[in-house]
Amino acid sequence: MAVQRVLESEVVRIVEKCSTLNHAKQVHAHIYRNNLHQCSYVITKLLRLVTSLTHVPLHSYPRLIFAQVHTPNPFLWTALIRAYAIRGPLSQALRLFCSMRKRRITPVSFTFVALFAASGAAQDITLGAQLHAQTLLVGGFHSDMYVNNAMIDMYVKCGFTRCARKVFDEMPERDVVSWTGLIVAYARRGDMKAAQDLFDGLPVKDMVVWTAMVTGYAQNGMPENAVEIFRRLVDEGVEIDEVTLVGVISACAQLGASVYAKWIRDIAESSGFGDGSSVLVGSALIDMYSKCGNVEEAYNIFKGMRERNVFSYSSMIVGFAIHGQVHAAMKLFYDMLETDVKPNHVTFVGVLTACSHASLVDLGQQIFATMEKYYGVAPTPQLYACMADLLGRAGYLEKVIRLVERMPMKPDGAVWGALLGASYVHGNPEVAEIASKHLFELEPDNMGNYLLLSNTYASVGRWDDVSRVRKWIREKNLKKDPGCSWVEGKNGMIHKFAAGDVKHPQINEIKKELDELLERLKGIGYQPNLSSVLYDVNDYEKRLLLMSHSEKLALAFGLLSTDAGSTIKIMKNLRICKDCHIVMCGASRLTGRKIVVRDNTRFHHFFNGACSCRNFW
Repeated sequence: MAVQRVLESEVVRIVEKCSTLNHAKQVHAHIYRNNLHQCSYVITKLLRLVTSLTHVPLHSYPRLIFAQVHTPNPFLWTALIRAYAIRGPLSQALRLFCSMRKRRITPVSFTFVALFAASGAAQDITLGAQLHAQTLLVGGFHSDMYVNNAMIDMYVKCGFTRCARKVFDEMPERDVVSWTGLIVAYARRGDMKAAQDLFDGLPVKDMVVWTAMVTGYAQNGMPENAVEIFRRLVDEGVEIDEVTLVGVISACAQLGASVYAKWIRDIAESSGFGDGSSVLVGSALIDMYSKCGNVEEAYNIFKGMRERNVFSYSSMIVGFAIHGQVHAAMKLFYDMLETDVKPNHVTFVGVLTACSHASLVDLGQQIFATMEKYYGVAPTPQLYACMADLLGRAGYLEKVIRLVERMPMKPDGAVWGALLGASYVHGNPEVAEIASKHLFELEPDNMGNYLLLSNTYASVGRWDDVSRVRKWIREKNLKKDPGCSWVEGKNGMIHKFAAGDVKHPQINEIKKELDELLERLKGIGYQPNLSSVLYDVNDYEKRLLLMSHSEKLALAFGLLSTDAGSTIKIMKNLRICKDCHIVMCGASRLTGRKIVVRDNTRFHHFFNGACSCRNFW
């Protein structure tokens, strides 16, 4: 027996060093010569090796290896089941599992782990539930942490988070994998409260679960929470990797404040990722600086990168585009074509965005028509949405409709949304009705679509139709995202303002500053643009509403709280209105200050009475 075990160990050691089918067959012959061909332990190792060689069909040599063992043990069965579960067809893995059960051979935990993984990958909840029942019928797996973790993962991938949570709650023992799987699931659903509750209850947290929380908050539009979690991570001395950094950099990009940009860049550099060595982090920093209003620093990072990939180029092209630097965006695109880096659909999103913001309709149409032929990038729904935006902004609404009719796939909400937005800009309620009809079917609870249709009617004075749409909103109990703006104070603190805000501790000084600014603007010809108020109220009430817009309050605070001559950067969650745009232009001329406003579409750089968008946005 001792000699036999030594021989088995020696053969297994040789198997683990094999890397080709020829080597495997030589070892197989050695197994026969040493009379080990009925040893499930040895044959299991050989079968795992052979099934890992993806060019070897499972139904040929691997099945022969398995068939020659008269009484295969559960681990040998599992090796073949796992191979079919990973490589397919899954039906064959299930046939083997059924054969195993008919022979009264009890599965092991790895059997169920492999099948649950395959069920989750196929998003087959029926199969997953049947396998769950099998674990109960077989018995003994209730306390198996690996099986339970695989079950949680299966339910999560199939979209049954409640079932996953029930399995989690009934587990007698859990590890960090158990907690992380559910936390990621809640984050993907947007339920960050449930994710946070689980996270707080996790006794020992590793880098993966910290990263899941940072990324979850960032992806769900809660950047302040993402930054706070990252601060805790740093304070507790948790190791930081590229994925964690990219998550928090994304959050800082959403906040758009330079103080956060400098803070996270310092951390990236001290962690060994900020010197241009990491393409992933470098690309994220480019995106962050662009969205923080500092496209010049974004370009400095781009130039300092040791290696650039399609994400680096695409981030920089998009950065130039949203800042209205169209020529820089196009030059970088053509420079990219001279390298070995091939553009992808994100690259063309940036290029078409640049064309859209500069009304380069002919160039955009030419690029769209040739990108698949010359660059191998097939039009996606997102790229069709970019073209709809390009044509729509320029007023070619009928061309947008024809474009939509020719799409090889069903138009999504982004395409119809671009047409609806263009209809509002150009005051065309008839086309807005066409777009909104499709949007109400695709996105029945999207408040923004109802508001855009209502605003389009309001822009042409169709108040009865406005009332009808607002009645729909009330009946659906939809809630509007309130307009808000935020500005960075002198000490780096972020100050937020809502429309009509009265809660800021300095609100009286802010209103006084704004009143004085508006009076000075009137002296150089400013008249409130009353068409920016989409309510059926008198002119006096319209003026009051315009004065309370959040970006005007943020501007007044910026003038009060920052040094003369410094740039004022304002971030806004909605599109800037025409009246606020006029005020920003005038304020930049009167004060000699550069004012940068990021709305939900692009950046506006105001200086000496003019805007980088050339009044086209």
